[in-house]
Amino acid sequence: MSARKDLFSRALAAAPDRLHMAAHSHHLWPDVTLAAQVEAWEDAAVLADHKWDKALGEVYPSAQGLVARELSLPSPDSVVFAPNTHTLLAVLLSAVGKRPVRVLSTDGEFHSFRRQAQRWIEAGEIELTRVDSDTPDFAERFLAAARAGGFDLIFVSHVFFKSGFVFDRVWELADLARPEGPWVVVDGYHGFRAIPTDLSAVADRLFYIAGGYKYAMAGEGAAFLHAPPGFGPRPALTGWYAEFGDLEGPPGGVGYARDAGRFLGATFDPSGLYRFVAAGRMLEAQGLTTAVIAGHVGGLQGNLLAGIPAGAAGPLKDAVLLNPPGRGSRARFLALRHPSAQAWKQALAAKDVVVDVRDDVLRIGLSIYHDETDIATFCAACRALP
Repeated sequence: MSARKDLFSRALAAAPDRLHMAAHSHHLWPDVTLAAQVEAWEDAAVLADHKWDKALGEVYPSAQGLVARELSLPSPDSVVFAPNTHTLLAVLLSAVGKRPVRVLSTDGEFHSFRRQAQRWIEAGEIELTRVDSDTPDFAERFLAAARAGGFDLIFVSHVFFKSGFVFDRVWELADLARPEGPWVVVDGYHGFRAIPTDLSAVADRLFYIAGGYKYAMAGEGAAFLHAPPGFGPRPALTGWYAEFGDLEGPPGGVGYARDAGRFLGATFDPSGLYRFVAAGRMLEAQGLTTAVIAGHVGGLQGNLLAGIPAGAAGPLKDAVLLNPPGRGSRARFLALRHPSAQAWKQALAAKDVVVDVRDDVLRIGLSIYHDETDIATFCAACRALP
């Protein structure tokens, strides 16, 4: 396919000299999201108090349907939205009926989990076992640790945010999951709409958490959780939206929705869901499936990787590529480790070239608004790096 810059004309025109090579971190918003944002405002103005009839009665179910179709879920009712993944994570842990919660995870999880987990350890809420994620035999070691038992919750990424490593055996953890524990939570933020993902065979046993900020092209305010039926029926951290609909609970006690709505909080800004729906419908209407986009990005990544060793991107040739091409799915960003990664990012930023850095890892993320000219421009900018 050809690059679809036409779908992002407003974001690209807003900063015509900028070269945005960080679609994995903050994806540019497509034009349709502006109309969606305006629609959210106009609904608030015209409908006033009744805006929630549309937000929860039309927009919210549409967003659930988009997620369900993308992940091949049996029902959209297993999807719940929140302003961010941290909120969902906190509610989820509150549903585990024991303390401390014995958690198995890795040293490579995103900060929304890393920081909160560390604080939970200090507070005596959890006991955490971490598996080193930066070794060739990670998959075997993590699965062995999980199978050894003794955990209430297993939390691990599908695609690791720093290295771009794809844990393609993560779905095997479904064999261990039980409503009474352990629960398996897959962080899919760098996999959702980046790697074709079919949860149909494991949706009855795995939690899956992701959102709209990255490859879903919708910006903030539209994180979601797929919650398998029967797992965590009564979270302790709960908002009044969780009592909408068909309820279960003790007589005279606190009732909870029987579907994923049991994890809902309270009043939120619905504009993120408007954008999420607009971007998702655009992708479907244009035939821009995750596989199609991944194919386009993969071609650009291949050309960039072919040029780097030859010096086309200057000192990037001295970096270590953490996620080289191989069999199976690939992350939608390249991860290059080098002691000068921070300095490179700053020097590129001075040229209005946007990349990002995690510690000593430079990350380059591509999308459908990139083409070969962008790759050439990026390489030229890199050749001028110190």
